[in-house]
This record gives sequence, structure tokens and C-alpha cells, in this order.
Amino acid sequence: MSRNDPLTALRPLLPELAARAAEMEEARRLPADLAQKIAATGVFRMVTPKAFGGLESTPREMVEVTEAAARANASAGWCVMIAATTALNAAYMDAGFASAIYGDPMAITGGVFAPMGRAVPEGDSYRVTGRWQWGSGSANCSWLCGSCTIWENGEMLRLPSGAPDTRMMVFPASDAVLHDTWHVMGLKGTGSGDIEVKDILVPKGRSVSLVSDKPKVPGALYKFPAFGLLSLGVCAVALGNARGALDAFHALATVKKSQGSAKTLAERQTMQADYARCEAQWRAARAYLFAEIDRVWAAAQAPGEIPMELRADLRLACTHMTRTGAEICRTLYDLGGGAALFEASDLQRRFRDAHAITQHIVTAPSTYELTGRILFGLPTDAGMV
Repeated sequence: MSRNDPLTALRPLLPELAARAAEMEEARRLPADLAQKIAATGVFRMVTPKAFGGLESTPREMVEVTEAAARANASAGWCVMIAATTALNAAYMDAGFASAIYGDPMAITGGVFAPMGRAVPEGDSYRVTGRWQWGSGSANCSWLCGSCTIWENGEMLRLPSGAPDTRMMVFPASDAVLHDTWHVMGLKGTGSGDIEVKDILVPKGRSVSLVSDKPKVPGALYKFPAFGLLSLGVCAVALGNARGALDAFHALATVKKSQGSAKTLAERQTMQADYARCEAQWRAARAYLFAEIDRVWAAAQAPGEIPMELRADLRLACTHMTRTGAEICRTLYDLGGGAALFEASDLQRRFRDAHAITQHIVTAPSTYELTGRILFGLPTDAGMV
């Protein structure tokens, strides 16, 4: 594989990702053999520091790779995104612990950022119990993580801002029970069931806070806001999925004729105009996204912290891309007519996947409120941006 060009390494696998979309939906997870093939390309390690054998890719590269995977198969793209972004923990962790987890080039990690667990300090460890929803790709992981609130003497600890003190606990997958709860409308092939642990010990050196800790690994990538990187991953799947919908409608429109018509859909003026509008929406949202990525990346490479206003601009572009992607998929599904209703149609899957992506909290409508506060100059908790 090309360690310097993960997109080149992934490209030969894209036809198989597309061809196995229906299989993934039926299995409701990423098949183990396909997970190993993706791992061999290195793209699961795009955010892993070079110090531990990772690629330490730029945010632009991370989005381009995830976009390509999602264009072939949104569920596969989602699994790429989750494995890559959860490896951000490596940059915040003590080197010895990080090397043991992330040093294996075929290691796959996953987990959940939402603090659905509870951790109590016990010597040099935390006693952890929790159950986390949305554990995408967990069945293929060797290590998992789950965020926890921290409790001492029966009370939940809080940060100076008043927000709960939370830490990501990283543990072997063998310590967890995976619950088959993934019966959903979209992103069916991601295997995003529940992860549960009961009364396990996690060394403090294997825990991180992406809010209050500082990265232990230097480099511009790790100055990038953690929530910004996760948002980029989510919207990159939306970006690729919408491109896949455009591809699917193009293929359909050049051969399908409406009942009683001698013209294909592509030869009808209304279809031409609507398709062109969708294409323009996609290109505009993509250009806006990459413009903000480049602005924040330039700031990350300069001395000092990235200004909160720039971080907010990035979050706004990510949410805009995710919502625009869903609008495009909805329009193309409508244009596809009755043919789009069948399970064999890529358009219906793209439609379902697009609207599943919009439900992620980092690109949900509430992010407009967060970025709107900053645009108005109102006091805002910078840790969430």
C-alpha cells in the first residue's frame, strides 16, 4: 500500500465496496473479510500519529478518502470514518499505552464519544460500567472506547465551566459485550449496535479527555479541534453518499423512459434542470467545505491556538454539507419515480443513508445554534466547538 497516499491504496477496493452493499445491509455490519481488506490499505489509520506507525493524514486527505469510500458504499465509508477518528485517542494517550493499542498496523478501533458510561477512580485505574449506543464497526474491532462521566464519593465531577468531567475509556474488545440492537432505516451495514462493559478496570493511562487534556503528540493535525475532525468525518460520508446518488440517477436517467414516453429521463427538460441544480448544490457545498478545511488547516500549521471563530466556521460547513447531501438524495429519489422504490435501486439506499447521517449529533440542526451564538458574539463554551 501507499503509506503517503491512502486514496490510491483504497481505490482498487472501491468496486468491491459498491458490489457488496446489499450483502452488508442484510448482515447489518461490515463483513470481517472486508474489514481486513480495508485495514490493509491503511485508511483506518489516517488519524493515528506517525509515531505509532499511522499515516497522520491531513484533514483534507481524510475527507477525500472517506468521500471516496462513501461514494461506493455509505456504510463502508462510515466504518472508515469511525475507525479513523477514534484513533485520535492515540495523540492524547501516554506513549506506552498508545503504542500497545495503535502500533499494530492491522488494529481496528472503534467506540462512542457520548458519555454514556460511569467511571470511578480506583488507584491507578478507573472502575468502569456503561452501555453505549451507536458502536459502529464494533464487531471488527480489537479495541473499543466509550466516554464516561467521572464520579467520586457518589458525586459527578465537573469542569470549571460547569460541564461534566468526562473521559474516554479505552479497553480491549474482549472486555465488552456487543448487543445486536442495530435494526434501523439507514446506514444498515455499519453494525452500530450497543457496546456494554460491567465493572471493568481501565488504567488511567488508557483514558483521555478530548476536552480538557492537551495532545501529547505534536503536529498540526492534533491542534485541529476534536469535534471538528469528527464533524469532518460525518459530513465526508454525506458528501460521498450524495455523489453516489448523483451517479445512480445519471445511470438511471440515461436508460429509463416514463410510461408512454419515447424519451429517456435524461432527454426531458425538467429532469435536466433538476439534475443540474442538484449537481450545483453538491459542488457548491463541497467547495465551501474544502475552503473552510483549508482555512483551519492553515491556522493549525501556524503558532498558537486555532481561533474559536474559525472552528465554528468549520462546524457550520460540515453541517451545511450534511444537510445539503440529504436534500440532494431526497430530490433524486423523487426524480427516480417508482423505480427508486425497489430495494435493488441504489437511489433508495442513498436516500435512507443520507437521512441516517443527518441524525448524528455533531452535524444535527442544533449545531446551527452553536455556530449562530458565535456569529452573534455571544459567550460560548469553546470546548464544544
